[in-house]
Parts: sequence; structure tokens; C-alpha cells
Amino acid sequence: MRTPLLLYVLALVARGLLILQFPDPAYPDSAYYVDAARQLHAGNGFNVDFVWIFAEVGGVIPANPVLPIPAFAHWMPLASLVQVPFLFVFGDVAWASDLPFALIGSLAAPLTWAIARDLGARPLVAIGAGVLTALPLLSLPFMAQPDNFSLYQPLVTGALWMAARGLRGSPRSFVLAGLLAGVATLARTDGVLVLVALGFVFAWDRTRARRTVPLDAGGALIAVAPPKPRIPVRAALACVAVFVLVMAPWWARQLMTFGSLSPSTASGKVLFIRDIGEWNSITTPADLGWLLDMGIGPLIATRVGGFVAAAFIYLVLVCGLVLGPTLVAGAWARRRSPDLLPFFAYAGILFAFSGLVSAVHVPGGTFIHSAVALAPYSYILALEGVAVAVAWIAEHRPAWKAVAATRLFTAAAIAFSLVIAVAGIGGVHASWETRREKAATVADAFETARVPATDRVMSIDAAGLKYATGHPGVVLVNDPLATILDVGFAYDIRWLVLDRADGVPSVAPILDRDERPAWIGKPIYSERGTGLNADGTPQAYSFAVFPVCLNATFDPRCFGTP
Repeated sequence: MRTPLLLYVLALVARGLLILQFPDPAYPDSAYYVDAARQLHAGNGFNVDFVWIFAEVGGVIPANPVLPIPAFAHWMPLASLVQVPFLFVFGDVAWASDLPFALIGSLAAPLTWAIARDLGARPLVAIGAGVLTALPLLSLPFMAQPDNFSLYQPLVTGALWMAARGLRGSPRSFVLAGLLAGVATLARTDGVLVLVALGFVFAWDRTRARRTVPLDAGGALIAVAPPKPRIPVRAALACVAVFVLVMAPWWARQLMTFGSLSPSTASGKVLFIRDIGEWNSITTPADLGWLLDMGIGPLIATRVGGFVAAAFIYLVLVCGLVLGPTLVAGAWARRRSPDLLPFFAYAGILFAFSGLVSAVHVPGGTFIHSAVALAPYSYILALEGVAVAVAWIAEHRPAWKAVAATRLFTAAAIAFSLVIAVAGIGGVHASWETRREKAATVADAFETARVPATDRVMSIDAAGLKYATGHPGVVLVNDPLATILDVGFAYDIRWLVLDRADGVPSVAPILDRDERPAWIGKPIYSERGTGLNADGTPQAYSFAVFPVCLNATFDPRCFGTP
């Protein structure tokens, strides 16, 4: 037990150091989960005091636009639920939200080692894959965030492993796979694809038993009974039953709260947008007709683009590019292994889903949340692929000692991957730090201006600003200024935060030339633009906080002291 324990400690220490370096939520997803967890801890239930995307409220301005709103109309709740016990013990501090993700996510490293041993991999491959899962190349910084990465990875990996053991004749393992798939779905909606993969594995097992025809050496039929399926029907039914049992309470909540199992999907904004810019629009149509009217050529282009983007994200963030060639070699060598069938099935379904269904969301970051679940098996296959590559080279270079060369190159692949993992942290944290500093600047500006705590803010990251400033708010929609004004009236917005790095086209005149409509006042904080406009004039702002004056009465924030 020493090896798996050491792998767990390695993963936990790595995540602990990342938390010390960057304890706060770094982007809208993690900020959302933290804000929702704090609402639960405060006794306010499943509610959030902001609209991070209008798909959560039907994709339009609601008939009754209020805050707070019911949470989790788009994302799943597990990443918030696991924080609550830690917030209860330690209070609403950043590292308390991070801690459960470090503790749970670190389980993936010893789990990878156990799977590699179960596959018959060499000790160096088993240990090396465990180490790579503990420090997973360019996806490492995300593993310490209060997000679903560190939950989804061990749950899906465990489910695929149990499915493989089910193919070996363990019905209980196959049932456990359904349970883990259910919990994974509470972490991320894509977990339902694991259940689809389990269904594929069951169907393959039944088909294999029917196709197996025993022959003698001469090719004649042997009069013996064909092999029986390894997964009994009762195990498959129990697998689905425990999945439903896990999900049923949450489905009941969604139906009672929203009238739909997947409210954001029902709005059309998940499935029927043409590009990711429409995800944040409330005026763009979102139905099947709108999607199909773009034409068959552009439609196919978006699907191909989604698949290519998914493959690129996987190869870069999970494999760090360096492991890509040996991964292909290892996967090809193991392509007929029943022990890897669940992994291959899930990977194929995930990539197909990303290309055909959620293609426009893939470049926006949705795929990496799911792709991390492929990492443990990928690292095992990549390190096994080193031996395959060395064996091929040794056939052409008889002077090579294949065993020694395999050890050397496997160790080199592990070491180089770890260098990539450590080197990649700085760049990711630097981009996150820029976002955190801007949010802190807004908080300071509000404090200096003595802005009331109840004032609502419109920004591109409503969840992140709520975390940093405490102010409720709504997202800056990707629509004309007239629509932005409608949103402002609907939610009684008092402040507008504009950032050139994340702006929408309709606010460009404000940032470029300070061309503000009458309802937007002079900024209480601003940073000058660093570039030039198309006409050669200096840009007005790169980042600014503006008052929004929507009341019919005189507002000195926009019009000066009376």
C-alpha cells in the first residue's frame, strides 16, 4: 500500500501548493460554484444573486426579472455541495472551498496506478502514469480550482475501471460503475455519456457471445456451447437503476423548480446557436430552424471545427503534445483489449458528442472539463506506447537493448512531462492574476465611492464580480446597446464594468472614443487604452467602471451635483 499512498500524497501536496499560490476562484465557473456554496452555507438554499448567463433564466429577459434566482439551471450541483461541510467548519475563506477538491481529486493518482496494475502494465508504467495523473501536464492548475475537474476525473475513471471488471465477470463491479456514473453526472452533465458507454459495453458483451463460433484447427465447427455473456442482464438493469436512484432527487428538484430536467437546454441556447458569441445573446434566435438556416456548408464546418478543437485541447492540455505520438502507439497496441473497451467507448462517444452536438461550445472551454477524465487511461497508454515505439526501432537497430531503452525513454517521457506541468503553471496563474486584480480594482473603486452594497452591477463576469465585490448583478449581454439598456431597466442596474479584453461589439464606441449614451456617466475608475482606433486616434479605455443612470429623476452620478 505504500506506492498508492505516496502517489496520493504527491497529488495532494501539488494541489496544496497550487491553492497556496492561487486560492481564489479564477474564472466564472469556479466563482459560480463558490458563490452557490456560500449561499447554501448561509441557509439561502440553491440560489445565486446574479445572472451569469441568460440561458439560466430562459434565454430572454424574464417576465419577472428578480434577483436572487434559482441556481443550477445549467451546471450541476456537486462542486458546490462538497464545499458546504468545509465552509461550515472553516468559514467562508477561499482555501476552505478549495480543500475538498484537493482531497477528492488526489484519489485519481493511486486509482491510475491500480488500473495500470490491473491491465498488467509494467511497474514503471503504473507508477509513472500515477505520477502524471498527480501532476497532469498543462491541466494541472485547474485541478486545484473549486470546479468539477477534480470531481469528474476520479469518478469517471473509476466507473470505466469497474465496467472493465464487469467484462471480466464481476456483476457487482458493473453495478458500481452505474453508481459512479450517476455521481459523476451530479458533477457534470456529461456524466450521462458514461452511462451511454456502459450501455455500449453491455451490448458489445452480448454481441461478442453470439458471434463467437468455436472452430477446430481445420476450420470445422466444434459442437460446444458458445460462451456466455460476462455481464448478466440483472447487472445491467441494476446499473441503470442505481444511476437513476442517484439522479432522481436532483431531477425532482429541477422539475419542481424549472419544469425541466435541463432548463438551459430547453432554452435552445445550448444546442441551437451558430457560434459561441450567440451563447451570451438574448436577441439571437435559438431553435433548430435558426441553426439549419445557416446552410449545410457552414453547419458542417462548425461540427468539424468542434471536433478539431476538442482533439487539439485534449492533445495540448491533457497530453502536453509530447505524449501524443506514444499515446497513439499504445492505444493501437491495446485496441482489442476488453479491459480498455469502456475507455475507448467513452472517449469515442465524448469526441462524437463534442463534434456533433456541442461543437460551438468546445473552443469556449467546455471540453476540457470532460477531457480530464480521459487523462489517467491516456497516461497509461502513452507510457505503454513508449515500449511499442522502442520495440519498433529495435527491429531496425539490432544494437539497441530494448529493455534498457524502454526504461530510459519511459523515464524520460515522465520527466519531460513533469517539466511541462511545472512550467505551465506560471502562464496560467498569470492570466488568472490579471482577472483577479481587475475584480479587486472594481471592489476598491466601489469602496472609495461608497457604493451601497445593494447596488447591482452589469459585467462580463457577474459571478466573479459577485465573489470579489459582494454586489449582485447580471452579465453584459452580447446585444445592441438598446437591449443592454432593457436589461439594465429590468434588473435596476446601477453600474457597468467594461473590459476591452472581454467586451462585446456594441460597447466598442464607449471603449474606443468615450461615446457614451446619456444613461452612462463618467467612469469612477478607468484605465486608458493602449492602442489606436481605426482612424488613428488613441483608444479611450481598456478597463473602466461606469455609473448607470436609469431613473427619471435627477442622478448626480451622471449629471453632476445639482
